[in-house]
Amino acid sequence: MRLAILLPVYNDWPAADALLGQLDDALAAAGLSADVLFVDDASQNPPGLDFASAQRRAVSRVRLLELRRNVGHQRAIVLGLTYLHRMGGADAVVVMDSDGEDRADDVPRLVERFREAGGRQIVFAERRRRTESLTFRGFYWLYRQMHLALTGLRVRVGNFSILPMTAVASLVAVPETWNHVSAAVFKSRLPYDTIPTTRGYRIAGRSSMNFVALVVHGLSALSVFGEIVGVRLMVAAVGMFLAVAGLAAGAAAWSFGTSQPVPGWAIMAGGLVAVLLTQLVMVSFLAALTILSARNSQSFLPLRDWRYFVRRARTLPARPLQAGVRRAA
Repeated sequence: MRLAILLPVYNDWPAADALLGQLDDALAAAGLSADVLFVDDASQNPPGLDFASAQRRAVSRVRLLELRRNVGHQRAIVLGLTYLHRMGGADAVVVMDSDGEDRADDVPRLVERFREAGGRQIVFAERRRRTESLTFRGFYWLYRQMHLALTGLRVRVGNFSILPMTAVASLVAVPETWNHVSAAVFKSRLPYDTIPTTRGYRIAGRSSMNFVALVVHGLSALSVFGEIVGVRLMVAAVGMFLAVAGLAAGAAAWSFGTSQPVPGWAIMAGGLVAVLLTQLVMVSFLAALTILSARNSQSFLPLRDWRYFVRRARTLPARPLQAGVRRAA
C-alpha cells in the first residue's frame, strides 16, 4: 500500500522534525513505508536548513507544501489533501498534527484497522483519555453536549485519521470541508470506523491555539451542519412557544373556573416570554432559510480553488548522518 502522511505546520518546526524521526521509527518497526507531506501554513519562522535532513529508513520522501497566507489548521489540511489528490501516487492518507499530540506509534494501528476493513473506509483515532487541563476538559464537555443537542451527533474524533484516496476525492469536492474536515466526513455520510487512542504530549514549543481559536474551531464544526442547527432551533422555539401558550390557556381557564384573577406579574411575565419566543421562532426560521438558500450560491471548492493558496511544493532531501552522531528522539 502506498501511504502518505499529511502534517500541517505553523512555526512548530522543532516538534515536527522530532515527530518525523518518531514516525520513521514507528513505520520501520511495523514494516511500513510512507511519503510525508508537511503543509507550511505561512509560518512566521521558516524551517531551518537541517529540517527533515536526518537519515530515514521507512520515510521514503518528505515534501513541503508552502502556502501563500495563513489559512488555519483545518484549511491547511484541506489544501494538503487536495494537493495529494491532484498529484496522485498514494492509496491512503494519514492526517495528524505535527506537534506530537497525535502519537506516531498509533499510525501503524490506524493502518492495520484500515487494512482489516479492506481499505474502503476512513478510520479515526478516538481519544479515550485526554491530557489537557481540567478547565479545558470542562469546556470541551460543554461543547460536546451543545454539539449533540444542535446536530444530533456526538463529538468523538478529531483530525487524526487515515483516509482512502476515494474518500479524499469526495471530500475535495465538498465545500463544507473548507470549514472542518471531520465534520464534512459526517455530513457527506462517508463510511468510517474508530480505534481507541490516548492523546500524546507536545514534543517542543508552545501551542498557538488560544481560547478564541478553540471557540472558532468548534463553531466551524457546527457551521457544517448549519441547516440542521437552524431547523432544530426553530423546532425548539416553536415547542417552547406552544408550551407557554398552553400554560397561559390553562391559567385563563383556572381563572374563569375559580373566579380568581390571574396575578398581574404572571400576565406580564407570560407576555414577555411569548414575545421573546416569537422573535426566536422568526430568527430561527429566517436563519434556516438563509442557510438553505446559500446552497445556490457559488462557494469555495477545494478541488477548483486550491492553487490560489499554494506558493510552491518542494522535496526535502535527507542528508547522511556523520559517523557517531545519533538522531535526536
